[in-house]
Amino acid sequence: MEIGSATSYALHGPDSAYSTWTGLGTSSSRYANTASHRITPDQELSPQDEALVQSLTQTDRQVRAHEQAHLAAASGLAMSGASFELVTGPDGQRYAVAGEVRIDLSPGNTPEETLRKARVIQAAALAPADPSNADRAIAAQGRAMELQAQAELAQQSTKQRKLGNAYDNGNASDARVVDAAA
Repeated sequence: MEIGSATSYALHGPDSAYSTWTGLGTSSSRYANTASHRITPDQELSPQDEALVQSLTQTDRQVRAHEQAHLAAASGLAMSGASFELVTGPDGQRYAVAGEVRIDLSPGNTPEETLRKARVIQAAALAPADPSNADRAIAAQGRAMELQAQAELAQQSTKQRKLGNAYDNGNASDARVVDAAA
């Protein structure tokens, strides 16, 4: 089973480094032609159909657990509950074979908020026991966002130290010059 976003098996949203949202999820294309025939209530499943139902049941459990792991770790960044791509098995039941959780990838209003969001994005992307390449790509976006926020915080800290040193030295005019240069 490939883990990625539903249907396109690629990231959703714009290709920008900080798209507003993306899908974290699971997909399995091996059931694309499932249930070309269905049994009626008075028919029994063939051994081949029974094996397919067993496989669909296992995939359904894995997909739902994968999506639940993303949701549990996403905190307030999940933009919705999990959505699933369903197929009908030869027994007439519907089974999840793909899914996604939409998650907000926009930066925060401050570097501190962006840092917190970036860490939640990484945790949500890597929460399932079997994160896919697409999930790992989302985690990498979260890491890049985290590094950018840390750089902004370091820059702010340097600026504040320079201002503090200028004021501590009793030279307010130097502080204005330092502030204007930053």
